Formats: sequence, C-alpha cells, structure tokens
Amino acid sequence: MSVRDLIPWGRSTNAPVPSRMRDESASPFLTLHREMNRLFDDVFSGLGTGALAPAMRGLGWPSVEVVETEQGLRVSAELPGLDEKDVELTIEDGVLTLRGEKRAETTDKERGYTERSYGRFERSLALPFAVEEDKAEASFKNGVLSVTLPRSAKAPERGRRIAINGGTSQATAH
Repeated sequence: MSVRDLIPWGRSTNAPVPSRMRDESASPFLTLHREMNRLFDDVFSGLGTGALAPAMRGLGWPSVEVVETEQGLRVSAELPGLDEKDVELTIEDGVLTLRGEKRAETTDKERGYTERSYGRFERSLALPFAVEEDKAEASFKNGVLSVTLPRSAKAPERGRRIAINGGTSQATAH
C-alpha cells in the first residue's frame, strides 16, 4: 500500500475517489479514516447554522483592519453577504463593538453541503486612545464596513494616584 492510497481524493481534482477503486476491506486505516470523516461530518453538519465556524478558525470574525493616523483611527471590517441593516456599531468605554447576524439564504433541508458560516456575531476592539464619539462616521460598500474615528483633542485621564493611609488622591496622566 502506498501513501496515495490513504488519500480519499484524486491528486488532480478534489473529487472523492469512488470506493470501488480502492480495496477498503484490505486496509483498516482507510476504514478508520472514512469513519472518522463521517463522524466529523455528522457532528458539524448537525450544528445547523454553522455559527461555530469562525470560532473554530481561531480568529475573530469578521476580519478587521485597524489603521492609526495623526487624525485618528480607520477601522475596516469584511462582511461579505451582509447589508448595512444587518450590522450594528457602538462605542462605549473606549471599546468599538460590531455586531450583527448573517442569515442563511437557503434552509437546512435545501442545503446539501456548506463551508459558509451563519448566525450572530460580535467583535469588540479596544481603542488605543480617546476618540470623539459624536464625530465618528461609518460607510458600507461592497461588503466592507469602514469606520472613521477622529482622535480626541483632550488628553484622557490614563492613571490615578491611590492615596496611602487615607491621604488625598489625585488623578495624574501618564
């Protein structure tokens, strides 16, 4: 048996090799491989909407890009398949939060196989400096959300001196 016999698809295409082309009864490894694939397919297809797919990737979804400029921050988020009505943006306590929901275009019964993910999402980004929240602007075009956050002119209070033995405390910027 060669290593190629262990691979369940053809080298030139991603199409599965028909089972009659390999002698599975002669190899317990191929049988184990097929059963493990079936087990994982059953488990993950049973989750329905595929909402765990972003978490399984180990990365936050949606993918974002943050650019710091002299004027402030520019945040871009890739949201393919969504409209602006599907997305909500908030700024609170120095955190920009992006949340929404990506809905399936077909029902689970109609869908045979999918690698797309659906469901609710939320992504929070801690802002590296104070911004003028009332001057923030956002636009949505071609599945990309762009947010511009102007830098605040006032220096934020970044530290606080804690009094020892009941003395007075003072706020100090660091």
